[in-house]
Amino acid sequence: MSAQNSAGIQTLLDAEREAQKIVQQAREYRTKRIRDAKAEAQKEIEEYRKQKEDEFKKFEAEHSSGYKKAEEDANKEAEVKLQEIKDAGNDKGSKVVEDLIHALIDVKPEASEKIVVKA
Repeated sequence: MSAQNSAGIQTLLDAEREAQKIVQQAREYRTKRIRDAKAEAQKEIEEYRKQKEDEFKKFEAEHSSGYKKAEEDANKEAEVKLQEIKDAGNDKGSKVVEDLIHALIDVKPEASEKIVVKA
């Protein structure tokens, strides 16, 4: 009977080792599937991020061109106004200086209305 028990125990030990191998293979397979799923998810995230960045760049290019044109137009308008001011200064600057000098030199004192009314 001891030989039978020994053979039964050996069969059980063999079955346990086989079960451990199957469990280990299942763990390895599960770990591999998790890694693969994580890598696939990361790849999808990167593709989605790239897609959204491309959409943003396209949107920015479409809408920022209007701002650039408006800025260029405003700069041109400012240059025109600045040139008009410079031209007016060159044309009438000497007359304005002359009028200021005459106003300082040709002093004509006049009494204030308040003083004239009191007298």
